[in-house]
Amino acid sequence: MHSPETEPRRPPLVIILGPTAVGKTEISIQLARRLDGEIISADSRLFYRGMDIGTAKPSPAERRAVPHHLIDVADPREMWSLALFQEQARQIIAQVHQRGHLPFLVGGTGQYIRAVTQGWQPPAVQPDARLRRALESWAQEIGALGLHARLALLDEEAAAKIDPRNLRRTVRALEVILSSGRRFSAQRRSGDSPYDLLQLGLTRPRAELYARIDQRIDKMLQEGLVDEVRGLLAQGIPPDAPAFSAIGYRQILAHLQGQLTLDEAVAQIKRATRVFVRRQANWFKPEEAQIRWFTVGEKTVEEMEAEIRRWLADRASSFAAK
Repeated sequence: MHSPETEPRRPPLVIILGPTAVGKTEISIQLARRLDGEIISADSRLFYRGMDIGTAKPSPAERRAVPHHLIDVADPREMWSLALFQEQARQIIAQVHQRGHLPFLVGGTGQYIRAVTQGWQPPAVQPDARLRRALESWAQEIGALGLHARLALLDEEAAAKIDPRNLRRTVRALEVILSSGRRFSAQRRSGDSPYDLLQLGLTRPRAELYARIDQRIDKMLQEGLVDEVRGLLAQGIPPDAPAFSAIGYRQILAHLQGQLTLDEAVAQIKRATRVFVRRQANWFKPEEAQIRWFTVGEKTVEEMEAEIRRWLADRASSFAAK
């Protein structure tokens, strides 16, 4: 057991978190440029190659400005588990430290951030295609909400954290439970963080955030979101591919399948994104003392840079005093 004097020094990790469309990409790039940093994406939608418009993926120019990691690392047919993300993210963070740079973990997917920063032990159960097909077939009979209700009977805690309409996550939770014989929630217990964390949150007034969401979605349509989805299908990506469950893609897919008009699809994307923003807020609350919140404005980057520099200086002086 280490005493405080002999406790190994944990490596630094800066977290930039906040809801969709709050401005994380632009601000994190500016901070990383000023502080010799590299960005590790904690946005599960950015894993997939060819899905650029509907995910508001950082542009090639932005990625040239600052090294980015865990973007375009998977085929849309693949399922990237939480355990795989945790493993990859920690390897990359270690490599960033070895290069003498400061790692920035950036995203709005709460479970992915927590898996890296809180010492989670996510289930490493390998995908079972046969079991998954059986669960998906069952969902066709009883509906996504019906399957979610079955999950709640087996694991109420896990069900409470999964959107009942998110069939992919419901199926994965049931797959893990039935394969391992353990509750899904029990396999995500927190432990000590392997990092010295500085968590910085970005926020905007709700009305302003919703307006930015609507503008972003309108821009996605103008830039060719429908053609992007059509192109993925033409490449042989099946409609039931994991990546197509993302907001935006599933609604445009329904439009291309004749289930929705384009106007209906766009309205559903905007509504679903607002619901998602509210769910994101359940992961990171304003009252959490370990998160330093910033309302985005003209001086936000300067204020955040000063906060990071103070934190780094405090770490250095604390270490020197030991």
